[in-house]
Amino acid sequence: MLRVSVVSPPETTEQLADYLVADPGVINLVVRSGARRPQGDSVQFDLMNAYANPVLSRLRDLGLEDYGSVILEEVDAALVDRPERSRWRPTRHGDMAPVWALTEERIRADAAYSPSFFALLAFAGLIGACGILTNSQILIVGAMVIGPEYSAIVAVALGLETRDWRAVARGLQALLAGFVFAIVVTLIFAACIRGAGQAPQLFLAGIRPVSDLINAPNIYSVVVAVVAGMVGIVSLTLAKVGALVGVFISITTIPAAADAAVSAAFGSWSECVGSIEQLILNVGLLIIVGALAIRAQRALWRSWKPPSPPGSPG
Repeated sequence: MLRVSVVSPPETTEQLADYLVADPGVINLVVRSGARRPQGDSVQFDLMNAYANPVLSRLRDLGLEDYGSVILEEVDAALVDRPERSRWRPTRHGDMAPVWALTEERIRADAAYSPSFFALLAFAGLIGACGILTNSQILIVGAMVIGPEYSAIVAVALGLETRDWRAVARGLQALLAGFVFAIVVTLIFAACIRGAGQAPQLFLAGIRPVSDLINAPNIYSVVVAVVAGMVGIVSLTLAKVGALVGVFISITTIPAAADAAVSAAFGSWSECVGSIEQLILNVGLLIIVGALAIRAQRALWRSWKPPSPPGSPG
């Protein structure tokens, strides 16, 4: 359930209130006059998730998003009679209907390409390089988890799906600049390790099982990237946090960037090229599959009509 707070121009309030009263997913509607900054009427109501998308779309059509602001708060719990509880939380096969306004705003909010975004990519690359040099899969997983690149990837996917070309351009620029920065930092680190003679003997002897898994893109790389792209979108739209962490651990983006840098530092140029190919393949597939998955999710939930909540007519 969502708690919605709106400031409405006085000339729009009556039309808005009539619409909200008639909507079966709106409860606890309160209208107060005399709001300040901006001036207008304060309209507050609770909104069931399954009915949220058309209601929020109507608020946009009325221009309320531009006039002042539409504030959404997620309600963690509500006291409801037990026999009626399932009807207060309508679901489809156990999943709550995604609220697209919230989902899109989360994605856009996470797509903040601040200095910390690039720093985290570089730190993840350094951890990945240590994992490659020592053949430690645990360190590779750690690099995957802390890498922030998925926020940019999913922002580009959303931009493609909504035709927001500015968001697409910003995301692609951030990914390109971020991975180049991470590769350069990791390359310097790997070169220092080589120059200081601290490279592990197994790595120098060519025993590199972790690196070999990363720099050889194949059909399995495609399958993992496609599935990870779909899982990532489903986890974001349906708030499956555990599944989203699994996506971070499964996508070979940061490890590929780290392996490209390490391979270049040690003169393994074919492995370097393979790692770059792996990186481009995975990022490209995650973006394309992500955009298609968002479109499919919209279509799937658009076809579902929630049951009438208690107290609604019919």
